[in-house]
Amino acid sequence: MVEFTFLAVLLLVPLAYVVVGAFTVQKAAFAVTAATREAGRAFVTADSAATADARAHAAAALAMRDQGLSLPDGALKITCGDPECLLPGHAVTVELDYAVALPLVPHALGGRPLAAIRVHGHHVEVVDRFRAVP
Repeated sequence: MVEFTFLAVLLLVPLAYVVVGAFTVQKAAFAVTAATREAGRAFVTADSAATADARAHAAAALAMRDQGLSLPDGALKITCGDPECLLPGHAVTVELDYAVALPLVPHALGGRPLAAIRVHGHHVEVVDRFRAVP
């Protein structure tokens, strides 16, 4: 009985850690994908270029918060090929990089996790070609 208990603990604890780590990374990957998609949609549906960036950041922060994560400052990058991004038919690219800290791994003195997995989200949204020009 002692041998069984020892082997069960020896095998199940690392397995449980791997499962929890995989679920943590999957949650972050889902959050990053949803954040880039919603930020792109919010950007291209904005009424003006002045409000588009704020709408995109708010949508990305909300999508990350839905998964219990926070959007790091400066992590969301929105680019478009033309200075006037909201013209019909133009493409807007949204990218987000997020570092997922593995569970039960301590942070370094600078506040960064010692072991982290990078998750990258990329989404291209096209402004509706039947949209009125702002």
